[in-house]
This record gives sequence, structure tokens and C-alpha cells, in this order.
Amino acid sequence: MIRFTRFLIAFLLLVSNLSAQQQQSPLPELPSDIPKNAVIRMLLTDATPSGQDAIWQSADGAIHEFFQFNDRGRGPKIYTTYRLDANGLILSEESNGVDYMKSPVEEHFSLVGGKAAWKNQAEDEKQAGANGKFFIDLNGGPESGAILARALLNPKNNGTLPVLPGGAATIRKLQSVPVAANGKKQTAILYEIEGLAFTPIYLWLDEQQRFFASTYGWSSIVRQGSESTVPILRESQRQVESARAAELAKKLTVKPARDLVIRNATVFDSQSGSLLVNQRVTVRGQRIAGVELDQGQPMPPGAQIIDGTGRMLLPGLWDMHAHLFPENAFLDIASGVTTARDLANSIEELTKLRQQIDAGTQIGPRVVLAGFIDGPGPFEGPIKILAATPEEARQRVDRYADLGYVQIKIYSSVKPELVPVIIEEAHKRGLRVSGHVPANMTAEQFVRDGADEIQHMNFIFLNFMPDVKETRTPARFIEPGKRGAHLDLHSQQVNDFIALLKQHHTVVDPTMGVWESTYLSRPGKVPKLDAPIFDRLPVQVQRGIKSGGDALPASDPQTDKQYRASYANMLRMLKLLYDSGVQIVAGTDATSGYAFHRELEI
Repeated sequence: MIRFTRFLIAFLLLVSNLSAQQQQSPLPELPSDIPKNAVIRMLLTDATPSGQDAIWQSADGAIHEFFQFNDRGRGPKIYTTYRLDANGLILSEESNGVDYMKSPVEEHFSLVGGKAAWKNQAEDEKQAGANGKFFIDLNGGPESGAILARALLNPKNNGTLPVLPGGAATIRKLQSVPVAANGKKQTAILYEIEGLAFTPIYLWLDEQQRFFASTYGWSSIVRQGSESTVPILRESQRQVESARAAELAKKLTVKPARDLVIRNATVFDSQSGSLLVNQRVTVRGQRIAGVELDQGQPMPPGAQIIDGTGRMLLPGLWDMHAHLFPENAFLDIASGVTTARDLANSIEELTKLRQQIDAGTQIGPRVVLAGFIDGPGPFEGPIKILAATPEEARQRVDRYADLGYVQIKIYSSVKPELVPVIIEEAHKRGLRVSGHVPANMTAEQFVRDGADEIQHMNFIFLNFMPDVKETRTPARFIEPGKRGAHLDLHSQQVNDFIALLKQHHTVVDPTMGVWESTYLSRPGKVPKLDAPIFDRLPVQVQRGIKSGGDALPASDPQTDKQYRASYANMLRMLKLLYDSGVQIVAGTDATSGYAFHRELEI
């Protein structure tokens, strides 16, 4: 259940990795060992099938599941077996396969005589007195969520259960929605499960409490044959999520009737890098009206006063590489991120989210809009704004410009010959251009074609690995990880490239926290990004973080050493770029909000 939620988030965030030899079909084939009578569910990216979830039951009563999807070569492939007691609680679970990042996963859980024991890539735990508790797996598929829902709905449990290794889960029925598929009328029932994550997990069951669908953003999994119901379910769920967001906004947001005055604060002046002590800051409406030494001046009539004694007051933080959804929009504000540049999102989903933020019914940052363009093909991104011809490229740019976007982000499958077309049209319309360096191009060519910015430090390193041409696959992660340590940062080639960046005023958005996680995170360890706040996170969120699911597989000591050395060289490159006068912007490409703090620290 936890793992499935993380799969979907990773799927949406365009984070990728694994070996360059990948199947190219968007929809992988089901293995031949899946029984003919298995119930099949389809994973959809928007409306495109990209994976399956198969469920069947053996003669001994065990529930079997096979879950896979293909996200441009990434994606899990996991077999799971569940055995349940009479009350629907898990007595044993066995999972084997690979996770989203193609790291091997193996999980074992058993409950015998009230003693629970489980082992996976991050944990090796035992707990006594575990009768009546539900085990939350790290590696099972979507069916584990339906098993939990049915256990919670068991009258004996009254809608709540303690869970392993800690905490409790509750369930609430929200609404029933009539749907029709294949000429058959059905009823899908939306349930809300709380206690496992930052926000509730939503799940659709049928009238027999069987899994029907799950939706997150524009990714969904739904019973095969019922794919046409997804838009209805998504919109119904969105209304529920929006109502919850509005309730939280009303509860947690205070809008001063008049001025807001923060007294006696130490203000960090980001332009000079200095601290201004004993300051009074006056906010009027949407603007800072004054920053001055606090000398006991009279207060404006009706002002709301905040005592800043002993506290540091910072300007609002800007995350320059975000992909916003309601959950991380909320977490941004909780972490002090007040502006986010969204670098790839569904036009429709982001428009709704921005409207809710602007209306005060969703807590979230101001949003700077960048439009995503990719090329069609087996590795195309999940946002289906695609261009294969110069005419299509100009049309996509013009559409974004007409919608008020200020930037275009080019993605990996755009044909190199279309890059100058996109850049010319974007500049004509007053838009900046950034992106991944498309396959069969180098960063130098991208800059010479007029790109204003490059996303991700790996593309800087790939500029010096011209033999790595197919960068639509996770080769773009693996090769810099294995070879990046050997790049001589004092070479003439590197010096010339940095001079080119300066000459063209090219900005670099390195997303260093991503590379720290990709190359250094290991199962069972708390990543540096999460360490400062880890003890304050929900137990099940902690478990997901420690799973190491964001890291490239480092299956042997030599590969581990290579990745660590290459990341260290990326840090040196970052410092060299900065010292050379290349503009750096801090962006996270993450979901947590507080990831931005680590990005700044790096």
C-alpha cells in the first residue's frame, strides 16, 4: 500500500533510472504464469495503458498478486502472496521482484502466536503482542490496500485498526457513484483511509468490497474493462479532495483584516547575505510595506502583531523545480516555500490547483508556469503535449503562451532538429526555454541552439560523454554515476564549456538533492534530505523513506564506490560553475516541501 502510493508519485514526477536495455512498449506483456482466471486491472497514464495488476486465489485460500508497469523503461515487477485470518488480517506476506528503480526487493512477514516478524530491504523487525494488528507492507501491490480496507470495514473492527509497526488506520465511506462499463451498470464506492501518510489514501471498491479503482493525479489503476469510468471517478474524488483542502485552508489560514506587523525579528537580507537585528516588518495586503529598525513606534490602527523576538525572519523561498499536486503544495507552505516554478504538469490539473490556491481554498505557493513539450514515441513523457513537426512545435508553444505560461521545458524525446524551432517561437512570444537535453544532442548543442537553461546536473556531465546518445532511458543516470568521477574539471574541454555557458548567460538548475538520493541513498538508512525532520514524520512515511526506493541499485562495492565518487565530482562541478559566474537556481524536483532546505544546504 505504501509502496504503491510511492510508485504513483514517482511515476508522476518524471524521475527515472535503470539500465539502457529496456522494452519500449508502453504496455508490458503479462508473464505466461499468470492464470487465465486472474482478475486484471490496468494502470493508466492519463488514458494510456502502461501496466497491469493481476489477482487470483489458489486452492489453499492464498491471495496472489502480480503488479507491473512500464514508465519509459522504469517500473516495478513484483509477485506477492497474502494469507489472511478469519477477520481479514494478514497472517503472512511474501513479495519478490524489482521496484520502480529496478532494485531487487524481497519482503517476508509472518504472524504466529501473537508474534510478528518481518524483513525487507530496509527492515528486520519483530514485535510481540501483535494479534489484532494489520501489517502495512512496503513491497506489495495495490491489492494490499483493498485487503486493509476490507479488514477495516469488518464489523468487528469498527472502522479502525492498529497497524504494524506502529500507529493506527481508520476508514470512512465517502460516496457511491453509479458507473457503466461494457454495458453493465456498477456502483463504485469511495473510501478514505487515514493514518498512513501525510494525507488520506483514497480507494474505490465495488459493492462486494472488491478493488475497483485508485486514482492519483492523472495516473489511475482500474479493473480491466472499466477504463471508461476513470474520468467520472477522478472528478468525484477531486471534489472530495478539494472539499478537504478548503476545510483545511479555512481552519489553518488567517487573513489579517488590516496590517500585519512582525516586531523585534532578526531579518535575513538575502541580497547582502547579512542579518538585520531588531527589525519591524509591516505587511499590508499582498505586499511588504516596510522594513525598519524597531524603536517602539506606534502601531497602525487594528494591526495584528507577531512578536519575533529570538526568531529569524526569511524571505519566502522559491523552489525553481517543482511538479505541484495538492499534497506537496500544502507541504511547500509548511516548509516556507512560497513560490514554486512548475516544470511539467497537466494543464488542466495545474489550472485547477492554481485557481484553488488563488481563491484561498487550497493552501499552496504562488506558481510560475513552465509548459512541457516532448516528442511522440515509446519514451514520451506522461504529459501528452507532443510535437513531431515544426508546425506542431510552434502550435504547442503558442498554446502555452496564450495560456499565460512564461517558459517552455523541452523533454528528452524532442527531435534535435525541432529544438531551434521551439526556441525561436518561444523567444518570439517572450518565453524562456529550458529542459532536459534531448536524446542525440549534447548540452553544448542545446546551448548553441539558444536554450536559456539546463535542468539537472547529469546533463552537464553527459556533455562530456557524447557516446551516450540514447538519453531517454535511464542511461542518463547510470552513465554519469559510473563515469562522472573521472571527468577532469580542470580540462580545457570543461573550461570551454563553462565559458560557453557564461557567454550565453545559460542558467543551470542542478537539482542536487535528486543526485544525492540517486547515488547515495541506501535501504535502511535515513537520507540526508529527510534527516532533520525524520523523527517528526508519521511512522509509515518514515518506513517509505528508509526503503531506499529513490536510489540506483548499487549491488556491489565497486558500483557503490563509483556512484559516491561521481556525486562528489558533481558537487565540485557545482562549486566550479558558481565560482565561474554561471547562474545557479535551487530546485528540488521533489514532493516533500522541506527538500528545498537540503537543496539550499548543498
